[in-house]
Amino acid sequence: MIPRPAQYLLRFDDLCPTMDRKRWQRFLPLMEELGIRPILAVVPENRDPDLEVADADPKFWSEMRRLETAGATIGLHGFNHLCESRGRSLVPLHRRTEFAGVDKAAQREWIRQGLEILCGHGLSPRIWVAPRHGFDANTLIALREEGIRLLSDGFARVPFVRGGLTWMPQQLWEPVEKRCGVWTICLHSNSASDELVRRLEDFAWRHAGQFRSLDRVLFELRPEELSLSERAYESAALFKVRASRKLKRLFIGG
Repeated sequence: MIPRPAQYLLRFDDLCPTMDRKRWQRFLPLMEELGIRPILAVVPENRDPDLEVADADPKFWSEMRRLETAGATIGLHGFNHLCESRGRSLVPLHRRTEFAGVDKAAQREWIRQGLEILCGHGLSPRIWVAPRHGFDANTLIALREEGIRLLSDGFARVPFVRGGLTWMPQQLWEPVEKRCGVWTICLHSNSASDELVRRLEDFAWRHAGQFRSLDRVLFELRPEELSLSERAYESAALFKVRASRKLKRLFIGG
């Protein structure tokens, strides 16, 4: 059943000790004031130079533990965030990814090590968040074998079951008002503009009663396989996003 009115989840990607702490802190008051319990996608062992934007923050891990204690869900955001594979993802939005196309044994080892690192810092990762939406059937097998049964991705309007995992759709990269369904807004604090932060604040205050935690959504909606109509919606939504990104690349390139 597609809930009405719409429900919103908030997800933050690329969290690691070398992110820009000041830019990240712009979001903390809003989450605390409204009691928003986000998905925090943490890179276990970052080696991506694009995410090394500041000296390592000695408070990073304790802050992640504090937010998890307050109700946030910790996500395993790949392993080292180096997107060097050209494998085709189950959500094909990018040409290069970290996991899609890599053999299953290597993927499982990365996932195992990533979980060990996050758990070693006192966190309890429960959901998979693939860098650049990059994961394939081998990733799903490796996740199941390592005990992860949730992932954040896809373009349906409700959480669903596929490949032995529960998918929590992630369809938005900015706040957008919707009439019905469950919508995950994904933000990157390193690159989020002040204007986007202000828009999120305004949106969250106007729709405070519609923001949900991951656990509440899963409890209330009981995910199952998608209906034919919702699968058609998912395919159409993915096509629109891919077409929009292709046009954007052509425009920038031209």
